Amino acid sequence: MHIGKAIRLERIVNRNTGRTIIVPMDHGVTVGPIDGLVDMREAVGRVVDGGANAVIEHKGLVRCGHRAQGKDIGLIVHLSASTTLSPFPNAKSLVASVEDAIRLGADAVSIHCNLGDETEAAMLSDFGRVASEASNWGIPLLSMIYARGPKVKDEYDPEVVAHCARVGTELGADIIKVPYTGDIDTFGKVCDACCVPVVIAGGPKLDSTESFLQMVHDSLEAGGAGLSVGRNVFQHDDPTRLVEALNMVVHGDESVETALNHLK
Repeated sequence: MHIGKAIRLERIVNRNTGRTIIVPMDHGVTVGPIDGLVDMREAVGRVVDGGANAVIEHKGLVRCGHRAQGKDIGLIVHLSASTTLSPFPNAKSLVASVEDAIRLGADAVSIHCNLGDETEAAMLSDFGRVASEASNWGIPLLSMIYARGPKVKDEYDPEVVAHCARVGTELGADIIKVPYTGDIDTFGKVCDACCVPVVIAGGPKLDSTESFLQMVHDSLEAGGAGLSVGRNVFQHDDPTRLVEALNMVVHGDESVETALNHLK
């Protein structure tokens, strides 16, 4: 591996555990300034204080979330976008470049691709080009890759998720983000088919913190490398304490019960 990429990866993945806690904060382009992401310095500060490894932000938001004090955190700049106002919300377009991210001090970049969408060909083309550029610059690439389109009956189907993860791996991503398949055995097969770390997405906000922590715990048991979860973290009543609890599970191999007790 390019030494520059290895160094940058260690800024977003714990070098001792090989795992990571990533908090995406790129939702504003998609759905607007939702709860938890209005004051970006406060939002970033909360997860930094809890010990998150990295945040994901669009290029223009980096200046809003930079705190100029306190502990450091890895920065992943998101390169693709769409909005819920569009008639084609699953069609992601490139809105930034790898060089933009480098100028902003990013440790990595991320791209979103929806397999099965009518515009899949364009998104795969963008994915391939970004992967090549990121490799040339020694910048790690995280791929958020889901199955969403007319032929997709269930985006959480284990075979579908495994297909998504394999596409991300084969096109050159360094970290793969996919939905959790619902159980350890099936997610284990997803992870086994990838030679790079696989992290779980959070999806819609869950009703129970316990179910969220259990999902994270089980994904690790299956061979996952952690999480890249937004709403279930930054919209929690106490994001800092929740990230501390996640650290106990992800990096400390503590039980869900122990992590829940930390939140009491």
